[in-house]
Amino acid sequence: MVDIISFIHWNVNPEIFQLGPFSVRWYGLLFASGFLLGYYIGEKMLKSENVSQKWIDTLFFYIIIATIVGARLGHVFFYGWDYYSQNPAEIFMVWHGGLSSHGGALGILIALIVHSKLITKRPVLWTLDRVVVPTALVAAFIRLGNLMNSEIYGVQTSMPWGFIFERNGETVAKHPTQIYEALAYLFTFVVLMYMYWKTRAKYREGLIFGLFFTAIFGARFLIEFIKEDQEAFEAGMTLNMGQWLSVPFILGGLYLAFRAVKLPEKIYKNK
Repeated sequence: MVDIISFIHWNVNPEIFQLGPFSVRWYGLLFASGFLLGYYIGEKMLKSENVSQKWIDTLFFYIIIATIVGARLGHVFFYGWDYYSQNPAEIFMVWHGGLSSHGGALGILIALIVHSKLITKRPVLWTLDRVVVPTALVAAFIRLGNLMNSEIYGVQTSMPWGFIFERNGETVAKHPTQIYEALAYLFTFVVLMYMYWKTRAKYREGLIFGLFFTAIFGARFLIEFIKEDQEAFEAGMTLNMGQWLSVPFILGGLYLAFRAVKLPEKIYKNK
């Protein structure tokens, strides 16, 4: 039997400090920090290709709005429709928690299609190949925010790195799946950065984007096997909702990656 002392006792307050009726939380700080760092990295990438500042600024705005709206609506429709259909006013209460990474991904995809049509006038895959590189890093920051909230963790474990989430009343160690996902996303970010800067992958439309989908949602699919159900309706399901939602992203990513390898390179010149 493993001594309970060998586990990590986690009881971090998700609030950093109170500011009037509002509180500043670790999740929000990490979310915002990830976006700012992602903007810096994305800006450096696009400037290396002589992209106009207008493209960069509007792209950042589109992504922020799409992420928040898409992630919230994804949670509402994929995980909590029974509740929100009876309490529609709470759909807008994002500060109460409840965001879906799959919904966020769909929101960003739709926003970038619009951005490509209105702003860049280039194929959406050109934009996606560049945006997903810093996005992988942002995803890692968000999962660390989940850790600070003591949420979205795994099933019981006997591993010495198991976390006892005391703030939630847990008395046994659970898999810190937030950290597993954060590490997977960070590794994906490093690989994609290498591909962008050190290879010609960015000239094969859809290659970086396809590998991003495959790696991010492939990791999500596997880690879900040791993650606790997020909603009651998932009990008894062979694959939970997160896994079912990941399958199309994985298949789509594989298709785009294999397709990109067979197609010739495309190099665009800025006017």
